[in-house]
Amino acid sequence: MESLIALLAHNKLLLLFSVIGLGYLLGQIRIYGFSLGVAAVLFVGIAFGALDKRLVLPEEIYIVGLVLFVYSVGLQSGPSFFSSFNQKSLRINLFVIAALLISALVAGSFSLLFAMDAPHAAGLFCGALTNTPALAASVEAVKSFTLDHPEELRNQLVNAPVIAYSLAYPFGVLGVILWFYLFSRVFRVDFAREEADRLKESGVGSIQVRTYRVTNPAVTGKEAWDVLKLIEHRRFVLTRYKRGGEINIILPETVFRKDDLVVAVGAPDALEGAKVILGEESDEQLTLDTAGFEYRRMFVSSEETVGRPIHELHLEKKFSATITRVRRGDVDFVPSPDTRLELGDRVRVVTRHENIRAVTEFFGDSVKSISETDFLSISLGIVLGVFVGMMPIPLPNGSTFKLGFAGGPLVVSLILGRLQRTGSVTWTMPFNANLVLRQIGLVFFLAGIGIKAGDGFGATVRSGGLGFLAAGALITTVASLFTIVLGYKYLRLPMSAVMGVMSGVGTQPACLAYANQTAKNDQPNMHYAMVYPASMIAKIVLAQVLVSALWR
Repeated sequence: MESLIALLAHNKLLLLFSVIGLGYLLGQIRIYGFSLGVAAVLFVGIAFGALDKRLVLPEEIYIVGLVLFVYSVGLQSGPSFFSSFNQKSLRINLFVIAALLISALVAGSFSLLFAMDAPHAAGLFCGALTNTPALAASVEAVKSFTLDHPEELRNQLVNAPVIAYSLAYPFGVLGVILWFYLFSRVFRVDFAREEADRLKESGVGSIQVRTYRVTNPAVTGKEAWDVLKLIEHRRFVLTRYKRGGEINIILPETVFRKDDLVVAVGAPDALEGAKVILGEESDEQLTLDTAGFEYRRMFVSSEETVGRPIHELHLEKKFSATITRVRRGDVDFVPSPDTRLELGDRVRVVTRHENIRAVTEFFGDSVKSISETDFLSISLGIVLGVFVGMMPIPLPNGSTFKLGFAGGPLVVSLILGRLQRTGSVTWTMPFNANLVLRQIGLVFFLAGIGIKAGDGFGATVRSGGLGFLAAGALITTVASLFTIVLGYKYLRLPMSAVMGVMSGVGTQPACLAYANQTAKNDQPNMHYAMVYPASMIAKIVLAQVLVSALWR
């Protein structure tokens, strides 16, 4: 054992990837359907750090990992974060922030009532709500307060949030799942019936294609663009029409005539809106192959199309083409004129046979291109994020705090993810590349911070570990009860949506996986994505506020 420890102590690269590899192996072990997943890397790192003081990694390892992780998350979440501020989602996001504020107040109460220091209180808050970037933010805040401390004391204080986090984390996951199970039984939730009622009320379903006959006098004689621009939040597209025996693509200047047959693509509830506008539904199918048209899926990979709204591409005028569907990741949806195309999207385009090659070249349709990453834009974005993280932000009590390496890159990347491009600079990256960069950053951070905290872990457990466990469990319970009971009873959300919201409060994929398995519908995913960005940012800020407000 001594020789193995010596080998790892003298070879930092071997130590790093040993922790990552063993962590992944441990994370795949499932007990009653639950596994730690990538979080197991943190616990393996703590175990290695506790073995011997010589097992340490350079601080830059976890800092680089942290920045890559939060920057990648922000780029991917940016569009959904800013688009989520409608009346319904704003109310839910404010509800989530209220739950987090109450949880932070409970953590602060422990500090005041039981003489718990600020680093441990912040670590308990982060661990009870299972948020690694918030943990990193609290570590950065502690560092800023300990610059003039002796090195040994400074290391103890910097490691304190990580140790408290690791003690509170397990119940932060298992406790939420336990409350999901209990309240589903207490409220006698029938998930199948909930989803059936929701679908019946909204008319939401899979994307469909329907044909309508123009009989509405208010539409006849008007151009397609003049009709469609009056419809807010339109979730269907008009692709082609038949007049007499001829089929053509619908262009913005196409004038509707009485008895035209028009093809619309969208969700069933959206198509009901198209029916009201156009007229009556027809059983006639306007097939493409006999009319000189065809459709094809192609990758969005050219610089000319990435990050631009569809209406700016002028596909109808350039190629007599229209986009009927977009596939992003594993999801198909009907785009609106304002939908911005992302690198790696697959678009379904309808156009004439002779234009297919030109349209394909226009979009790029290159698998190789979407696998490449523009490290110039990534570097520029991270530099901006680091500068934002260094800016002091004043607090009401006269002190200041900084977003640090966790918050600065995250805030900047959310903005850049929403912008998608500035001039010739494309800020987004391919979906697959984003996932890889995010995962690499996360495991580097977990391994580095875990090993760093391992040295003081055993002493903390012996001196007050059970108290930390109980305190973390109470914070998790308060957040869970507040979110589940009020969300279900007062916000009138279905339980499947409530479980998605609570998984977002904890930004916890393991809880989301349990919610999906239990609900067997897409509501947990939708609500998790709705609240994830706001929850992430709120916890990062609150973790640093806790350290600043409780420091003494």
